[in-house]
Formats: sequence, C-alpha cells, structure tokens
Amino acid sequence: MNVPTIQELAASGKTPEVLFWVGCAGSFDARAQKITRAFAEILNKVGIDYAILGKEEACTGDPARRAGNEFLFQMMAYQNIQILNGYGIKKIVTTCPHCFNTLKNEYPELGGNYEVIHHTTLIQQLINEGKIILKEGGDFKGKKISYHDSCYLGRANNIYEAPRQVLEALDAELVEMKRCRSNGLCCGAGGAQMFKEDEPGNTRINFERAEEALATGAKIIASACPFCNTMMTDGIKNKEKENEVAVMDIAELVAASM
Repeated sequence: MNVPTIQELAASGKTPEVLFWVGCAGSFDARAQKITRAFAEILNKVGIDYAILGKEEACTGDPARRAGNEFLFQMMAYQNIQILNGYGIKKIVTTCPHCFNTLKNEYPELGGNYEVIHHTTLIQQLINEGKIILKEGGDFKGKKISYHDSCYLGRANNIYEAPRQVLEALDAELVEMKRCRSNGLCCGAGGAQMFKEDEPGNTRINFERAEEALATGAKIIASACPFCNTMMTDGIKNKEKENEVAVMDIAELVAASM
C-alpha cells in the first residue's frame, strides 16, 4: 500500500492536511492491522492529503495512565507532543477511541493542542459531502448489523450518531442491543484491563456483551475500536458462532462497499 510518511513530506517542505494516528493496536495487532489498511484505503480513494508518523509514532500513554503510572504517561505524552508540534500538525484522525480521547482531551494540558477526529466521524462527513460513494445494493444491503458503542467514543465523547449514520448509509438494518448508547455495556478491555488477568466474578464482561449482541440476531457486529473488536470476537468464539457472525470495524464495512 502507498501510505505516505510525514518524514517524506517534510523532506519536500510539505505538511499533510491530516495526520493519521495509527496507534499500537493498529500497528502491531494482526487483526487491527486490517482495520488500519481498510481506513488507509478509504483515505487513498477519496484523495485526502494525509500521512502517518511511522517509526516516530509512540503509544499515546493511555494504558499507562489508566493503570496508574502517571509518570510514564507524561513522559510518553511529552515525547509525542514534541514530535507533533515539530512537524506543525494541526489535525489528527485516529481509528482507536483510546488514542482519540487521550490526544483530544488529555494532551492540551501538556501543550498538545490539535483538532482530533475519530475515523467514524470523518467517514460520516465524507459520505455526507459525497466524497465517499457507496455501491448500489452493496454487500451489506438489508443485512442485520448491531453496533457496539465504545466507552471512549460514546460516554466519554458523546459520539453516538456518526457510526450509526454510516451503517444506515450502507442500507443495512441496524438492530440495537438491549444496552446501547449511553447505557451501553463496556467490552471489558478499557482502562488498561486488556493487559491484565481476570478478577474473580461470575462471567467475563465480553462474554456477557457478546450474548447481548447475538440476541439481536445480527449477522455482523460493527465496532469502532480495536479493543472492542478483539473482545467481541473472543466473546463470539466462546459461543462458537464465529462462522455465522462477523465482527467488523466501520472502516472495513465502508472500504468493502466503495
């Protein structure tokens, strides 16, 4: 894939209109890499002037701060802010709600002021502006899709409509889970829980959430977060339904429908 890096642009004296912040999951997790590719494909097709940091991108520090290591978080944040400001970055798009929330709401107090947008919001804007043109009668027309709200997108940043409007643009039948929007159930991975062992309890959170998703009768569970994607996929596998129900990111659904 032809994905421009900011270093290449800087060498020719250019700054991209948008920086695509890939994030740790999108860089290293084999499943999340597919989401990164799908989103980059959309950006390429639409002709958006963007670039990635490549090797200069480090973790935003979200898991460190959530796990209580404030010193490590600030160290990572300052390093990132120095690089971003050095390149004169003004606008950032991210496929991960955790990166989105940290860059948008937690970097300003450390001197990192950027316009930060989540990929679902950007995709919705591009559809509204007529820049993303979807196939007539695409692959997902009439299919039952249930959308799982990411905590950092929904409750933390009040983004509920953009992902749903994108799904409606695909002509899919949107079926809501019993707990959705501001009442949605966490997938169980946020707050650095992704990286630690289970605590005693009756059931794993992602198993319970996957049961709610399966109860809707949806054939596709749409997510907008790499962590949610992993947790929901594990939950579906636990019920041995992985051959019947797919867990897909909004970007993947759109990329397949263009």
